[in-house]
Amino acid sequence: MRALLSVYDKSGIVAFAQQLHELGWDLVSSGGTAKVIAENSIPVVDVADITGVPAILGHRVVTLHPKIHGGILADPTNAEHQKDMAEYGIETFDLVVANLYPFANEPSIELIDIGGPAMVRAAAKNHAFVGIVTNPNRYGEIVDELKSSGALSLTTRKKLARDAFRHTAAYDAQIVQWFDQQIDDETATALLPAEIELRLQRQQVLRYGENPHQVGARYSVSGKASWWDSALQLGGKEMSYLNVYDTEAAWQLVHSLGDQPAAVVIKHANPCGVAVAADLASAYRRAHECDPVSAFGGIIALNGEVTAEIAEAIAPVFTEVVVAPSFSQEALAILTAKKNLRLLQAQRPQNNDLSLRAIDGGYLVQTPDVVSVDRASWNVVTERTPTDSEWEDLLLAWRVVAKVTSNAIVLVKDGQAVGIGCGQQNRRDAGHLAAQKADGRAKGGAYASDAFFPFADGLDAAIEAGASVVVQPGGSIRDEEVIAAANKAGLAMVFTAERHFRH
Repeated sequence: MRALLSVYDKSGIVAFAQQLHELGWDLVSSGGTAKVIAENSIPVVDVADITGVPAILGHRVVTLHPKIHGGILADPTNAEHQKDMAEYGIETFDLVVANLYPFANEPSIELIDIGGPAMVRAAAKNHAFVGIVTNPNRYGEIVDELKSSGALSLTTRKKLARDAFRHTAAYDAQIVQWFDQQIDDETATALLPAEIELRLQRQQVLRYGENPHQVGARYSVSGKASWWDSALQLGGKEMSYLNVYDTEAAWQLVHSLGDQPAAVVIKHANPCGVAVAADLASAYRRAHECDPVSAFGGIIALNGEVTAEIAEAIAPVFTEVVVAPSFSQEALAILTAKKNLRLLQAQRPQNNDLSLRAIDGGYLVQTPDVVSVDRASWNVVTERTPTDSEWEDLLLAWRVVAKVTSNAIVLVKDGQAVGIGCGQQNRRDAGHLAAQKADGRAKGGAYASDAFFPFADGLDAAIEAGASVVVQPGGSIRDEEVIAAANKAGLAMVFTAERHFRH
């Protein structure tokens, strides 16, 4: 039995080579792989000794040779193949172990692998006779099967071939994406290429989908970094589909609020509590106070370490997930006592390149909604200008309302969201819902709308709640009527010229 080993990711390759050798396999290898195997006193033949040609063209050509690819692609039961192998001195390979240059880590011409994909695809094509291993995590099960059966079954070789073609497809997709970033496509905007190569890898099977009768899993985009992939679950049950969905919303929102200590409570992907404060414990308490009824069964996100003080405040409230950069040992002792509470330690989220939403037979694709809080580009349209404290509240309200399902209204007072109206079919109802939830706590605060007011009565709820400043995109044909109503009520109002619908 004969194996060809040529890998960039050398995790576990020495132990795997040693086990193959002990099973009586002959090993052939190239470059750095051959060197590391030989350095560990494992017999190995260098590819150059078979081909008679060393690595050339700056290592661009190493394994591209008939004695290598003939050995991978040969059908030993085919008489014509047998004749060619005898004439040209080609020996077959029974196993190929290969993985590719890490193109996504540092894209460049020299990290476009040629020999690697050629070997992988050749072995996968000839899976009737050859096993192809592209994932180091497979080494253990390969050795186990070889020990128990003496060879890999056809079923195993088919699974390995499928994994191999998936491996090369994902690799090629990364390269295409890199070229997309460099080439202006005249048929579409540079941000929305004519074609998108999307390769997904299942990372986590979830407890269930959106409802218990549905199956769910979390996938990652091949070659893309995600905070989910490095997150550590420190306690609690397995995550469900909605746990992941809502935690994503919470983690994105809490990191959009600036550098102050901030806390967010999310329910059904919408915030029901948001606050910033001088310290994180105060931020959490104030976020919870926004809507404690809705906070039941919610997701909590904090942008700093969870301390014992914060944990003691969280513990009495039924919560599905707490996500934070870190947890003190004292906090973990308190929170892990709640066996069903999921605790996630996570890094800052990464912004996605594009936003995708499934429709029948395809996807809607758009660029991400980036929320600007540049006061210099905004316009105060009323007779009264916001005070410094009003500016602070309207900036926070604007950041929050952009993450609330439309139609959306958010009331903020002294760094605390006190009323959130979301997902309404008309803006008036969203405003009255926010005012009702504020219950008198919004006096002198900010009133944010994710889109313009089509009529002056959109300000009724702001007046009802006692807000003193309004922030909205503007752009209605009745803006002058809305401005006049704001002046009459003594409100300050700011136009941002940017809508933030979220459906």
